[in-house]
Amino acid sequence: QVQLAESGGGLVQPGGSLRLSCALSGRTFSDYAVGWFRQAPGNEREFVAAITWSGVRSYYGDFVKGRFTISRDGATVYLQMNSLKPEDTGVYSCATIRSRLSSRYYNGDDYDYWGQGTQVTVSS
Repeated sequence: QVQLAESGGGLVQPGGSLRLSCALSGRTFSDYAVGWFRQAPGNEREFVAAITWSGVRSYYGDFVKGRFTISRDGATVYLQMNSLKPEDTGVYSCATIRSRLSSRYYNGDDYDYWGQGTQVTVSS
């Protein structure tokens, strides 16, 4: 079993930055990938980014457009978010998927373990 704990959310003004952290513990495997998803009230869950356990490959949602960067350092995965917009507001959650098939990384239903989420609010 894998445990995930997110942190780093908060209130930020438009144009600002936040760095989210996802700390993993428990049993992990080299074929795990870690993804970030977000969900705003009334909206469906949306893929943000994913990274392979090796950290070599990363994948992003279309809306990111170079503003976010996912990275990994040991058992922690980070999501650096720059140039934040009000529409980036939502609960951000990290999750693991045990698969090397990158086409699966975009679908939250394929992920196995989830953290509790951290709130990001972008507002002036």
